[in-house]
Amino acid sequence: MLDDLASLYSAVLADVLDAHGYPNQCLTPAVRALTPAQRIAGRVFTMKAEIVDGVPEQPYVLEMEAVDTAEPGDVLVIDAGHDRSCGFWGELLSTACLAKGVRGVVMTACTRDLWALNQLDFPVFGIGASPADSKGRVDASAIREPIVIDGVAAKQGDYILGDCDGVVIIPQEIAASVIAAAKEKVAGENTVREELAAGVPVGEVFRKHGIL
Repeated sequence: MLDDLASLYSAVLADVLDAHGYPNQCLTPAVRALTPAQRIAGRVFTMKAEIVDGVPEQPYVLEMEAVDTAEPGDVLVIDAGHDRSCGFWGELLSTACLAKGVRGVVMTACTRDLWALNQLDFPVFGIGASPADSKGRVDASAIREPIVIDGVAAKQGDYILGDCDGVVIIPQEIAASVIAAAKEKVAGENTVREELAAGVPVGEVFRKHGIL
């Protein structure tokens, strides 16, 4: 199913989720690709991060556990409450994820080390960049627990796809039917595109296929 998901794009998934009665599955434009690698698709691995008022006794513990226990095909999905005080993510964690087959990171936080991330084939989606370290500013407080990121509920084992249009989260329980329906819709859009390119009027094409 991951290969099928990776062949799709966010807009068609959003349309299909609307049709399935799930209209609130898209993150806002605040969360965007920060790296040249701008496509991400995989299973959700959740993390919650919170502002701290001092350096924890053991900083980075849950961040390291998340990276060490994530499996190939996972995407780290991090709710940090749109914090802009620091770079929560960086090059070294990305390098570790690449070695494990983790497919990327989506977070309501900033990254740092963009000079290096821009050279890696590892997509990082977030809200900006900052050179400041997260230690003493933001720390992970939970992993593998349900979260709400940018207003969208996400849990361990859901599916996620991000591209240049944005990020969509697909609940695990409907993922198979949504992905199958999205593949069917893509096939219909290909037909519509061919007819429009041939000069068939838009209204006629829409009446025929119901796709626009």
